[in-house]
Amino acid sequence: MENEALKVSKTINGFTIDQHLKLIDGVFTKREALDIINNVVDVKINFHKLQRLSITEGNMHDECTYDNSRITELIKDKAEVKAILMSLEGTSSNIKISSTIHISLGD
Repeated sequence: MENEALKVSKTINGFTIDQHLKLIDGVFTKREALDIINNVVDVKINFHKLQRLSITEGNMHDECTYDNSRITELIKDKAEVKAILMSLEGTSSNIKISSTIHISLGD
């Protein structure tokens, strides 16, 4: 039986990589859903901040003018999801979340 959470197709010398990792798949309470989304988005925001920091490390003359659009976008999206989930307050609805990471060779 094939593992549904992890599907891998790779050719080492032929450079074919096609991997799927099912990261999140389930039904959660509003509080759990908010915690999961906040944690995942926070990790991604921190990743971008660390990337930005590593560019400037050791260069005290750097003007620190970098594209922060992805960080800003993630913060905005996180706030929108929080507002949506908070608007469900008083309902008994659970939230279904699924997330799959697809890894393949880029151009």
